[in-house]
Amino acid sequence: MKMALAVVLILICIGTSWVSAQMSRGNPKSGQAVYEQQCLRCHGSQLDGKGPDSEDLIVRPANLQSRITRSKTDWELLVAISNGVLFSPMHSFRGKLTDEQILDVLSYVRTMSPPDIIS
Repeated sequence: MKMALAVVLILICIGTSWVSAQMSRGNPKSGQAVYEQQCLRCHGSQLDGKGPDSEDLIVRPANLQSRITRSKTDWELLVAISNGVLFSPMHSFRGKLTDEQILDVLSYVRTMSPPDIIS
C-alpha cells in the first residue's frame, strides 16, 4: 500500500511539473510590443506569415496560427526563436533579445493562437 501511494505521488509530481513547464511564463503585453518590433514584418499582424516582407522571401515565414505551429511545445518554439530555423529566413534572436523578451513573445503568440487541447 505504501509503495502504491509513493508511485502515485511521484506520478503526480512528474505530471504537474510537465504541465507547468508547458505553460509560458512571459508577459503577453510586453511580448506584443517586441513582436511588433521584431516579428511583424515577416509573420504579420495576424500571425499568419503574411507580413509586408514575406513576399520577398523564398521560404515563407511560419503561419503561427496553423495547427502545426500551435501543436509545437513551448520548448520547440523557444528553440526556434532563440536559434533560428535552418534553411529559412528565420534568424536567431539570441543576443538580440533577452530571455525575458523571448518568453514574452512566446506568451503573446500563445495568447493570440493557443495550442489545441487534446482530450
